[in-house]
Amino acid sequence: MSQLPVILALTGASGAPYGVRLLEVLAMHHAPTWLMISTHGWRLLTEECGIKDDRELKQATGGDWTSVRAFDDKDRGAEPASGSAKTAGMVICPCSMGTVAAIAQGTSRSLIERAADVVLKERRRLILVPRETPLSLIHLRNLTLTTEAGAIVLPAAPGFYHKPQQVRDLVDFVVQRVLDHLGLEIALVKRWGGGGDPRAAAL
Repeated sequence: MSQLPVILALTGASGAPYGVRLLEVLAMHHAPTWLMISTHGWRLLTEECGIKDDRELKQATGGDWTSVRAFDDKDRGAEPASGSAKTAGMVICPCSMGTVAAIAQGTSRSLIERAADVVLKERRRLILVPRETPLSLIHLRNLTLTTEAGAIVLPAAPGFYHKPQQVRDLVDFVVQRVLDHLGLEIALVKRWGGGGDPRAAAL
């Protein structure tokens, strides 16, 4: 497992449980993590998960943050804002369309946006997990710009072939895909092993 930190940002898009679960898994496996949460991200954590502050978030993600370092999103001069600070890449989960637009245009108004800008310019891995639906033409164009710049757009769209029994199973499906793209050998869900109706692939 890489010893370089993964930057994890949570922004104000519905889908806070995805970010909380991802943080929990990273913390449980002691993967070095730089955590950033936007103002609107905190609002969503409160509304969707009942989490109001760092203490409650730490408790909700296993209680062991020895590998987690939190940054203030307003501090645009913090380590993640510099390309000289080496990282294993960045995940924004969930990623709001406002954040996507800022990254696409390089405005860097916050530490999260600046960190994403840095990850792209340093040719590191940037994973965006949007949940917005439907998508407007503006959203699609901004997502295209980020993809052309090197980002991976990984929508929070869980599959069902693993026969989920509860909401957590759906959340884990998306989190597993994020972990895979980070190159972390952590298994949460059963992988597709083939079989079934061969006609399904053509439908």
